[in-house]
Amino acid sequence: EAVACDVADRASVEGLLAGIGSERPLSAVVHAAGVLDDGVVESLTPERVDKVLRPKVDAALHLHELTRGLDLSAFVVFSSASSNFGGGGQANYAAANAFLDALAHQRRGLGLPAISLAWGMWEQRSEMTGELGEADLQRIARAGLNALTSEEGLALFDDALRADETVLVPTHVDLGALRVQARTGEVPALLRGLVRVPRRRVAASETTRSGTGSLRDRLAGLSAADQYRALLDLVRVQVATVLGHGSPEAVEPDMAFKDMGFDSLTTVELRNRLNTETGLRLSAVLVFDHPTPTALVDHLREELLPDGGTGEPVVFAELDKLEPLLSNVMDDAEVRTQVAERLKELLERLGEAADSGSTAEVAERIGSSSNDELFAFIDNELGLS
Repeated sequence: EAVACDVADRASVEGLLAGIGSERPLSAVVHAAGVLDDGVVESLTPERVDKVLRPKVDAALHLHELTRGLDLSAFVVFSSASSNFGGGGQANYAAANAFLDALAHQRRGLGLPAISLAWGMWEQRSEMTGELGEADLQRIARAGLNALTSEEGLALFDDALRADETVLVPTHVDLGALRVQARTGEVPALLRGLVRVPRRRVAASETTRSGTGSLRDRLAGLSAADQYRALLDLVRVQVATVLGHGSPEAVEPDMAFKDMGFDSLTTVELRNRLNTETGLRLSAVLVFDHPTPTALVDHLREELLPDGGTGEPVVFAELDKLEPLLSNVMDDAEVRTQVAERLKELLERLGEAADSGSTAEVAERIGSSSNDELFAFIDNELGLS
């Protein structure tokens, strides 16, 4: 028998339970209700939060309190993987499901039956997932979470009921996609034990954040036109990935992001991807402040190269690396000789290109110096002595 009831309304639940006869007493509760209203945190009003929490939090709490005196064999609540993995634009939904996980722990602590199943996405379309577009589905797949078939879901449900656990996360993890995610450092904490996060990527990220990363250095050595092209390629690749396009060529540089179909979730994903690629900390409303790929490229260039990228940062950074290397060869006469000859050649070329007479004079002095005199000059000028 199916009976309609608003389980978020306490009086309705009381009436439903009162109508269950003693000849067929209630033996189990399975709470599977849920509503989505996704959006970035800044856009969530109290009404939007309440819309999502009411069928999850209020309903589960009523069922818990009104059935505590009954001899139940099972009390099952359907949570979501979002409470464990997080999800862009799902702060309200993640909070509601985290409550269900906590409620299951509380019931267990009281000696009552409880299990919370934090489901991943199901393949079968429902009222909750019916609005997901192709870009949404691809975003979920890139996160390493494949949709469950109905057969897989039902089998996992049966396995969960037999397990003596309080919270389980039944989902289909794609380890290949997860490894790709690991290269950007965006793997949820719960899944990090399944894949190896490359140390070199972590080190690269730290370098980029410090302002001397490879992207910044590469751009600094380019002309303004080449800087623009490199950043535009970067933006188009990331936009195409987020929107599920087969090629970055599908992204028109002067088309508005809103006309491409960007919403709050894809906006956040693009921001996160650009943060990873550039080492910057970009705004969550990035595509609203800079509404086209061209405008976004201009903004990225200003952030990465506030001085316009003259090329000097690269030169001086490489010279800084040279100092400790020179110190290491001071005791090897043969290597010192070879290094000295190379340095003479470079300095002579520098002197030829310089307009300054003093620079040319220095280059001439160096060109006629012995190896020992050259190293003494380097020690003095670079502060190695």
